[in-house]
Parts: sequence; structure tokens; C-alpha cells
Amino acid sequence: MFEPWGVFFILIICPLLGGLPLIAWITYALKRKQLSQVGTGNISVSAAFYHGGKIVGILAVLSEAFKGVAAVLLTRLFFPDGSFWELVALIALVIGRYWIGRGAGTTNVVWGFVVHDPLVAMFVSFFAGISLTILQSRKLVKFGVLLLFPLFVALLHFSDIPRIFAAVVLAGLMGWIYTKIPDDMKLPTQEAQTESQGMLEFLRGDGTMVSLDEELNAAIVGEKAATLSQIKRWGYPVPKGWVLAPIDDPLLTEFLQPSELSPLVVRSSAIGEDSFHSSAAGQYETVVNVTSPEALKAAIAQVQASYNHPSAVQYRRDRGLNDTAMAVLIQQQVQSVYSGVAFSRDPITQQGDAIVIEALPGSPTQVVSGKITPEQYRAFVVETENSYSVQLEGQGRVPQSLIKQVAYLAYRLEKRYHGTPQDIEWSYDGQTLWVLQSRPITTLLPIWTRKIAAEVIPGVIHPLTWSINRPLTCGVWGEFFTLVLGDAFGNGKAKRALGLDFTKTATLHYSRAYFNASLLGDIFIRMGLPPESLEFLTRGAKLSKPSLQSTWENLPGLGKLLKRELNLEKEFKEDYHKRFIPGLSELAQEDMDNLEPLKLLARIDFILELLRHGTYYSILAPLSAALRQAIFRVKDGQIDHSVTPEVAALRSLSAIATDAKQVLVEFEPQQVFEQLKQTPEGEKILQEFNELLQDYGYLSEVGTDISVPTWRENPQMIKQMFVQLMQGNEPQAGAKDAINSIFGGKRKRSFVQRRVDIKGRVTEVYSRLLAELRWSFVALEKIWLKSGLLRQTGDIFFLNFDEVRRLIVEENSSLIEQLDELVEFRRSQFLQDSEIIQIPLLVYGNTPPHPLAPSELYSDQILQGIGASHGQAEGRVKVLRNLQDIPEIDRDTILVVPYTDSGWAPLLLRAGGLIAEAGGRLSHGAIVAREYGIPAVMDVRGATWILQDGQRVRIDGSRGIVELSNDLRPE
Repeated sequence: MFEPWGVFFILIICPLLGGLPLIAWITYALKRKQLSQVGTGNISVSAAFYHGGKIVGILAVLSEAFKGVAAVLLTRLFFPDGSFWELVALIALVIGRYWIGRGAGTTNVVWGFVVHDPLVAMFVSFFAGISLTILQSRKLVKFGVLLLFPLFVALLHFSDIPRIFAAVVLAGLMGWIYTKIPDDMKLPTQEAQTESQGMLEFLRGDGTMVSLDEELNAAIVGEKAATLSQIKRWGYPVPKGWVLAPIDDPLLTEFLQPSELSPLVVRSSAIGEDSFHSSAAGQYETVVNVTSPEALKAAIAQVQASYNHPSAVQYRRDRGLNDTAMAVLIQQQVQSVYSGVAFSRDPITQQGDAIVIEALPGSPTQVVSGKITPEQYRAFVVETENSYSVQLEGQGRVPQSLIKQVAYLAYRLEKRYHGTPQDIEWSYDGQTLWVLQSRPITTLLPIWTRKIAAEVIPGVIHPLTWSINRPLTCGVWGEFFTLVLGDAFGNGKAKRALGLDFTKTATLHYSRAYFNASLLGDIFIRMGLPPESLEFLTRGAKLSKPSLQSTWENLPGLGKLLKRELNLEKEFKEDYHKRFIPGLSELAQEDMDNLEPLKLLARIDFILELLRHGTYYSILAPLSAALRQAIFRVKDGQIDHSVTPEVAALRSLSAIATDAKQVLVEFEPQQVFEQLKQTPEGEKILQEFNELLQDYGYLSEVGTDISVPTWRENPQMIKQMFVQLMQGNEPQAGAKDAINSIFGGKRKRSFVQRRVDIKGRVTEVYSRLLAELRWSFVALEKIWLKSGLLRQTGDIFFLNFDEVRRLIVEENSSLIEQLDELVEFRRSQFLQDSEIIQIPLLVYGNTPPHPLAPSELYSDQILQGIGASHGQAEGRVKVLRNLQDIPEIDRDTILVVPYTDSGWAPLLLRAGGLIAEAGGRLSHGAIVAREYGIPAVMDVRGATWILQDGQRVRIDGSRGIVELSNDLRPE
């Protein structure tokens, strides 16, 4: 009768008991220190001794011992004494201790086991004491105990199979945790509380050095050693090596016996060296050809002393780096035949996909010394699903096959580090290509990406647009990230969000929007998600495996985010009826032409407040729809996008054009609207057309850019599309049938469809608000043009919003004096940036150079993109970079565009296919293309400059490829 409650206690209560942060509370109460934010971040007994002193440490031992004893004794309320359930309770306790409480649970298990089986505990303690005395290796004893106690359980209770099994599981769990959690005992003893230093020195006493075969902590052994350890565990060849931590005694190296036949190399691995913040290249010593124990001792001292060399100290000061400590990396020296360095991205041009390799016969020190000019190569790696190829530029004495190996090594290591450019030192001994070092190219960080940004806010951006969009977007993303990285399980809030500046989520390069891929990747990793999660949600990219521990740590935050996703429909409907509709109605009733600047500013602030709420939904709704579509595996063709404004507008426009063709059987394209005025039926058609403009006049070529005129202001394009629709070329029959089957309501609305509908409503609200914002600024500009404050139409969009506010509220005289010069300078920069056609997809660093024509290599004249709308089409290319001059389009036209926003949608009605430089399966163009059965390939890099007007191409919207032809017909 009690057993079900016992199982509940063990599975639910014990993990919560284990996760109870008693040590953190004790340390904070007595020392005002948060253990999660100091040292290794562990909430452990050793951390309490280290950072809190003896009293705190003793209380920590008692609190954790209490948990272990309590778990065993409370289990006995439900099960017989000594049952295997007591060990299961300890397992559950340790799970909670690790995943919630951020500790290993050693004290819990020791004292819990003493109560559970005193005899086994006595035997294990006896052998552990003897082993520590003889071996003087805490690590060996720690793992040895994990082998001993299941063995003693098996010997003393050989017939109790469940107990033996539970003991093995508990030992295995503890061993796994020991490999995952940093060891507080390896922190510098001299930095511990004075009263604890003696005890820590005694307990720490490992008699061996750590090797590169182990998982190393960069905070203890430096980035260089930790990175090489990681690369070696990934399976790449790294010379065998050992690390002398800053706290280690150099006598630990006595087991190493270098000789003429087996020389060693002694290298620096300072804390902070080879990190994202600084490379410290050339600042510290490296000693090669160490061939005797005496030379090894001298080399270690030389490397350690180089940390305090005046130039190294000045280097750290110049970069605002704290003085830390120097670990020493000792490795077997490679007998190099060829050596060199490889940059996975060109650090000079800062753009393109070229891998730069420098190589020479002999030792790698020749290359990095700068005294000998190495051979230089540029390589391009083209990888497909099952194979890869490397194409080289450059020749020399180093074998081409080896350079190709080095290029692919650099390419793979960059991918392993989530796209962070790598500076790699390598050496080849005639048989093996060895990795000697890999570090981030700090001058190429952060990485800025046009992916996603080109869809959110495409095209060249005016200062006013950016000054409004950036804080809105960054603010909402910051809210989401803070929610997930918040106070999980009551600890670690500041540590997990440490160093994250959400205001740097986006920036402008070449007057185009870029997202901070480095920051987003870091945020997603801290959230326990793959670094490319955003790209997966919006574009369907492949995902890497996230860290289980990080995911678990952020479960409370992810749960809060999930709660918001589940409440999205309810919250949006409430805001839609109580906030957005009343707000839009109030704005529509206001006569802007009669408002003074202060009243217009109040109107703008009112719209911005609505937009702040709208931005939340404009980000969460598409992500929610994409996530649900991926989870439920709903195909694109099964989704109805009729609620999306541009789709609804196109359907209405197409229907009106069909009716107009019945009224005007014969017509002149240039005279259509004049001819329609001549009959009552035609007048009705015109009335319907004007109503459509009234309903959808808030749409524009770029929906998120308030500097772009709306359809209501510039209806010429819609009129032209209307005439072209009347001229024929209806959507394909197959597409019509597909549309009718979807729009006919035959398919039940799923979880995915409901989110897509919300996304459509959000797009409508957001677009209407942005249109109202634009019209408000245009009204303000008219006043300033009339007063002479501004010179010409469009000037206001070259100011930022803070400047607009200052001109209205303060009538700032200094700003007024320099206004003409400021606007002219920004206009000139804008026009200059507008002429740049070949915009790089990725920008490395904060000061990128002028874009160069990238040396892209394509295999067999095939361009690769994202298949966004099924089907195949062959036709002639028409490159269209903007909507200023709309060409004649027919089914033989393959439109090539930089991006697709709502304003581009009407063009697709008559095209045979679509190629876009930016975008994914959920972008505006992809949705419209699927609606009308038009093949579409998105995310084709450089399409608007690689492809030429009149060139014949064949596109496959299922596989996402574009096949080029040399058949070029002059336009």
C-alpha cells in the first residue's frame, strides 16, 4: 500500500531534495558570495571551503550529509531496511544534485551509503585511505572507489541482484558526473580562503599531470590546452601532451624523459590566451627541441616567466585583460617534413570563402617567426552531401595533395566551432597531418549575417527606419533571451547571461541590416539550443546536437517560453480586440494634415507603443508556426496562407481582373482604366479596384521599411499588375486545383494552421501600424519643407528618431545649423551604398572593407539554394533589383530578385519561376510561389550578379538548384 507513494517520493521528492541549494544559501548568508558566479560555478562542498572558509565548508558538509541520510531514512518509511530502493533514492538525489543543484553529490552518497550499508562503507573507506596514502592521487582514488563499492556490494550481497544493479548504476552515474563537472580542487590554492588553504593543498595532492586525452577546463589550463584536448577527443590527430596547471608542482614532470630521439616542445597556455577576446599571438615563449630533463625544467621556467615579460603585461593592459596565470603545455615534438598555418577565412580581405594557407618545408616555427617568406595558397572547399572537392590557387614545393588536406581540415574545424573563423597551426611528418593549435581569428569577430536579416528588413536602409526598427527588434529578442536565461532553479542568472549585450543583436553594414551571428550562437548555446536554432526555425537549416546539460539548466526558462507560445493565440486575440483595433481606428479617424509637430510626435509615440507590442507577436508568431510545422511535419502545400495580406490582395486583384476581362473583351493595355470608365459595369470594376487599394494600401515594396512609399501613395505598380493579369496567363491549372482544395475548407485546421493564421493577422496589424508611422513622418516632413527646415522630399528619412524628437521638443539650434550638411552627408553615403550590388552574405568584424567580387567556385555550373516551392521550370533570366521599372513578364521569365517582400508578390503571378538571393521556405515569395504553383529557389548567393538578363536557366524548386546555361540572348 505504501510502495506507490514510496516510488513517488523517490522519483519526485528526492531529485528536488538533491537540487535544494542549501550550500548556496549558506555561503551567501555568511560570506555574501554567490557560488554560481565565482570559480568553476559549482555549488559544491569543496567550493564552499574554497570561497567561504572552514565554517561555511563544515556547514556545507552537514547540509549535504543531511540530504543523503534523509533520502535513505525516508525511503525506509515505504520499503524494508537495506532494500535496493535506498540506492535508487540516492541515484535520484544525485540526479537532482547535478542537474538542478550544480554539484556532484559525493557527500550525499557517502553519508547516505553509511546509513544504507555501514559494513560496505567501512571496507571502502579503509581501502580508499590506504590508496590515497600510497598513490597520492586523489583522481585515481576517486574513480577507484567507484569500482570498489559495487564490487563490495556484490561480494557481501551476491544474491541481491537489484541491489547490485542499483550500485553499479549509482557508480556509473557518479563517474559520468565527475567527467562533466569542473574540479574546484584545481583552482589556485593561494586564492582560497586562508583558513582553508592547508586542507585544500592536502586534499588536492594529485601525483600526476592532466593530459590532452582528458576533458580540460580552459579556466584552469588555458584555452590553448583545452582546445587541443577538445580537438583530440573529436578524433583529429594532436601530438600527445600534458598540462602543468598554474598550481601544479614542476616536479610532477619527472616522469617525462625527453631525449635526442624523443624531443619535447614546451608551450604557453595562459588563461585567456587563444580566446575569443585575444589571441596573445607571439606574446609568450615556446621552447622547442627539449632533449633532457634539465632542459625541460629550464624550459618550463622560461615559459612561465614569459607571462610577466613587459611586452606581455602591456599587451594585457592595452586590451583591458586581467592578470591571471600561466599553464604550461608539454607535447611530443613532431618531426616535421612540412608545416604551416591555415586561416579558414581570409583575415586580410575579411570576406569570401577562401581558405588561406601558408606552408614551408620543415618546422612550423619558421612560418610564424616572420623571418622566412612561406609559400601561400588559397583554397576553396565545395562540400556536397556525400563528398567534397578542393580547388587550389598557388603552387610551390609543398605537395598539392597535402595543401588540400590542410584546407579540408581548416574547413571542418571552422564548422566544428559553429562557423567561427579559425587560425590553425599544423605540421606533417610524412604520414600524419597534425593539429598543433587552433584559435579564433579575433579580428574577424563578431560574425554578422545577412541571412534572416535580409528577410526581416531587406534592401538599403535609411537612418530613420533603422533608428526605429533596431531598438524594437533587439528589445523583443532581448526579452525572449532574458526570459530563458533567467533565474533557473533559483541560481545562476547573472552567470548564464554574463557578457551578453542584447543591443548588439543587429547593426548596419553598407546600409544593410545584419544580425550578430556570434552573439546569437552564444545565446542559443547558453539556452541549451543548437547555435543555428534561429536559422532552423525561419529557414529550415540542419540542426547540430545541443548540450544536454545546458538544455536541462535552462528548462525553467524554456518552459516559460513554451508557456508564452501556448498562450500566443489567446494573448494576441485579447490584444487584437482591446489594443490594436481600437488604436488603428483612432489613428484612422485623425486628420494628420491639420496636426502640429508636437501632436504628430504624440501620434508617433502612440504608434511606437503599439509597435512594441506588435513586434513581440511579429517575432513569436512566425517562430511558433515554423516550430509547429517542423514538429508535426506538415508539408508546405498543406498550409493555407490566405490570411496573409499579400496573398489575400493577390487573390482579390486576380478576381477583379477576371471580371474586368468579361467587361472589356478587347482593350488597349495603356487605356484600360479609361475604357472601364465608359460603362456602368466598368465603373463597378474601378470601384472594386479602389476598394482593394483602400483595404491593402498599407502594403509596400518593403513592408518593414517606413521610407518606402505604400501602395496607397504609389498605386502605379498595382495598376500595371492589374493590366498584366487582364492580358492573360492565369495561374496553372494544377496550382488552381491545389489552391481550391486548400481554400475550400476541406482540411481541418490544425495546430500549425492556427499559428499560420495568427501570423497572417500579425502581419496585417504590423504592416498597418508601420504605414501609419510612415504617413505621420511624411506629414511632419511637409510642415518642415514648408518652413524651410528641410530642403527636399525624403530628407526626414535621413535623420534618426532622436534627432526628429530634438527638433520638435527642443528646437535644438546647433542641430538646426548643421541639418543641411548632416542630411546631405547621409544621403551621399546612402546613394554610395545603394550602388553596391554584391553585398556579402557574411561580414567578419566590426569594420568590414568595401565588398569585393567573391571568388565563388561552382560545380558544373550549378547554383545551390533552398528549395521553397516544388516543380521545375526553364526560361530566360530577368534580374530585378527593385520595383522602380517593372518589366514585361511571362511564363518564360525566371525572375531573379535580391529578396521578396509583400510588394513583390504581384510580379510572381505571371512568372515561370523565382530565384531569390535571400529568403527561405517561409518568406513572402516562397509562400506566394507555392500558392500559384511556381517553382522557387531561395537563398542563392550572388544570384543577381552571377545571372544575366536573357541567360537561360533551369530551376528545380524541389532540390533547390539552379542549372546555368551559356546560352545568353542579348536584351
